Amino acid sequence: MTPKRFEAHCLRLPAATKVVQWEGTSVFKVGGKMFALARGFVERSGGGFMFKTSNMAYAMLIEHGVARPAPYLARAKWVQLVDNEALPDSELAAYLDQAHALVVAKLTRKARKELRLGP
Repeated sequence: MTPKRFEAHCLRLPAATKVVQWEGTSVFKVGGKMFALARGFVERSGGGFMFKTSNMAYAMLIEHGVARPAPYLARAKWVQLVDNEALPDSELAAYLDQAHALVVAKLTRKARKELRLGP
């Protein structure tokens, strides 16, 4: 997946926003909470994509050598792809959807309601 498609997919998710921080890292958030990161949006740069995962996906992606624990975020079950092309676009999109859903599920009921993300 190209960095532009990664960004476009993240921003299509409900109530998603983007900020640039940490020396040019694109940070994608929902309700003020991060769900995905893209370091240095350089075309085809190796391993710039990071996202939150479920416990099972975290173990599987690392075990199969597709990803490694994300720096500073591993204990929260974040992975960093070893290469931006490590997963087919459709699979990466599904993981981004899941990352978004995991973060939305942790938001307060009030925050979800304000963002129109359900009860």
